[in-house]
Amino acid sequence: MTEYFISGIDTDIGKTIATGLMARYLFKQNQNIITQKIVQTGCQDTSDDILVHRQLMGCELFEEDLSGLTCPYLFKRPASPHLAARLEGKKIDTLTISRATHELKKRFKTILIEGAGGLQVPLNDDSTVLEYIRENHYPVILVTSSKLGSINHTLLSIEALKTRNIKLVGMVYNRYPQTDKLISDDSITQMRRFMIQCGYGGHIVEMGEMDLSRPDELDFSNFFNPV
Repeated sequence: MTEYFISGIDTDIGKTIATGLMARYLFKQNQNIITQKIVQTGCQDTSDDILVHRQLMGCELFEEDLSGLTCPYLFKRPASPHLAARLEGKKIDTLTISRATHELKKRFKTILIEGAGGLQVPLNDDSTVLEYIRENHYPVILVTSSKLGSINHTLLSIEALKTRNIKLVGMVYNRYPQTDKLISDDSITQMRRFMIQCGYGGHIVEMGEMDLSRPDELDFSNFFNPV
């Protein structure tokens, strides 16, 4: 069994689309794959992000989606997870998330675990997304973008992973919304250079605007081969 943690340099950076596209890539190779969202805020009943994952995979909801295993925490308020939980009189227990992942591991070969927001987002008063990744020894796929300020956020995220000895498998570079090509091309060069300086492989997959009903077929072979 293999788990990968998909995080981002910010919220609304493209993690959900990237996770769904990676799951699609593996699913079309007949891999026994499922995605998980550790916590989602701003929705009810079913995780909106899980719905997007399944749409991109081209499949119906799994039994594990309906039972809540693929999204153990769901909160109504669109806020940071720790606050959204507190507003409902609850506290996120990271062991609950880990147990859900463990159950998924019994049934699936590969699990793509999507985080919430960026690496330093607090899950509760004691733990952040980054610390949760470290404690579980998950390799990370980082989603970044061509937006102004992304170089700084990306390099800080890579440095945070490096200082905690967390493996960075690669990055997904989201070119949507489209920006000045000269700037975005230079940004991706700077990011790749820093990845390599930190001892990572420099694997970056570019992602652009797309129709979710007819998604692009991106090549993630450098991330997952051999699976």
